[in-house]
Amino acid sequence: MTDMFSGTYRRGIFVQRETRIAVAAVLVVVILAGTSYYIYWNQNQGRDMLVISTTTSLYDTGLLDVIKERYEQENPNVILAFISAGTGIAITHAKNGDADMILVHSPSQEYSFMNESYGVNRKIFAYNYFTIVGPSSDVAEINQTDPISALQMIYNYGHAHNTSLWITRDDFSGTNSKEISLWGAAGYNYTQLRDEPWFVSSGVGMASTLNIANEQSLYTLSDIGTYVKYKSDELISLDQLVGEGQELLNVYSAIVVNNTTVSFAKFDLAMDFLQWIVGLTAQQLIADYGVADYGQGLFFPVVDMLESESPTQIFGWIREYAFFNDGEDLYECPPGWRFGEYGLYG
Repeated sequence: MTDMFSGTYRRGIFVQRETRIAVAAVLVVVILAGTSYYIYWNQNQGRDMLVISTTTSLYDTGLLDVIKERYEQENPNVILAFISAGTGIAITHAKNGDADMILVHSPSQEYSFMNESYGVNRKIFAYNYFTIVGPSSDVAEINQTDPISALQMIYNYGHAHNTSLWITRDDFSGTNSKEISLWGAAGYNYTQLRDEPWFVSSGVGMASTLNIANEQSLYTLSDIGTYVKYKSDELISLDQLVGEGQELLNVYSAIVVNNTTVSFAKFDLAMDFLQWIVGLTAQQLIADYGVADYGQGLFFPVVDMLESESPTQIFGWIREYAFFNDGEDLYECPPGWRFGEYGLYG
């Protein structure tokens, strides 16, 4: 553990980061919508870059733009650079050494990432819900049903009519992971469903999948944040048909890349951001985001709830869904996966 903070590790970072920066350049060009990485980097000499691999729902909603602006205002020597992808790909980027930390929403994949010694110091920082959306015609008549019944009704209608009805991201994202578990709870094998003629695969992110669903009048599972933004901006006309509840819970976590496994990951810089995103400023940004533009928050802050264990019902849902088992207890981050002396866990 102490080696993580040794001079040897710190010197090793700078030698190996040169290669990583060259790889990250292409990604940053995309994120900056065409801005030359060379110009961007040279305009910001003297500032340290924290690379964060993140899920598309956080990026597409615009929340990370607000977080980046405020964090860089408060930390003028740091640049935040986001790699936006589905959770599975975001985790792969971190394993490959392309990111210093991850912001994701798939507890099962997060557990594997940490259990394989790639991630440490996990903190849950926000939550919202998934939702099943579809055309106003609602041919399967799922409106206001529970998610399991809705999927069973979609399955039955799809089988009876053999026409395109449901679109899946099929991209190893957190949303896709949730969808697979919901189909399983409804009694169906996702792998087998992918061969059904009514079951369409997009293989792309949430925003693009919503656009395809809108164009082809299909049902799909979406995180509520991306759906509300695209609906309110009149980019799609899909209706929210099945709403929030325990089965549709969506929990977002921040995990620092373990630099004993990925030696050139910027552990200290990532830990500074981790502490910030669970702090008062960031939690208030999360609470406020979307209210002015969309009449509702797109995400809910969670730190106070986890500390107070109130409201009891939602805390219980999060604990059951997103905490990890370690012996007889459940933890946001099991003690064996906590590195450093940052006081995050008391």
